[in-house]
Amino acid sequence: MNMMDRVEHWGDTHHPAWMDFVRIALGVFLFAKGISFISDTTQLSRLVTGLDFHLYTVTAVHYVAFAHIFGGFMIALGLLTRIVSIIQIPILLTAVFFVNFRLGFSYLNSELWISFITLILVVTFSIIGSGRMSMDEWMKNHDH
Repeated sequence: MNMMDRVEHWGDTHHPAWMDFVRIALGVFLFAKGISFISDTTQLSRLVTGLDFHLYTVTAVHYVAFAHIFGGFMIALGLLTRIVSIIQIPILLTAVFFVNFRLGFSYLNSELWISFITLILVVTFSIIGSGRMSMDEWMKNHDH
């Protein structure tokens, strides 16, 4: 049993049922955040433009919006939760340490706290997985 199998087994056996509701809320939040980025691309462009990642701003904006919309939808359903959560981690690390660093690390910076809590939740679900109320669990039990 390799390390990933052990982490997956531990996460599956130590997943409280109430965390399924947290996972669903996280997915809905990420989906809504992605929709808000699509509806106001100038705000996201402004945030990304100041970062010196040598990426085209348009590419970065579309990547973040796409990852949040589809990732949030899949996390809410509990479909490939670990993989989708891992994909969200670089986006949220950038939001916490680069975007919010420019805006100021302050307890009054609500975007910092939202990004930080979302990062912690995404890391948590990349470890513990989907839970019992998920498409992953349903497909595992209905594997014909």
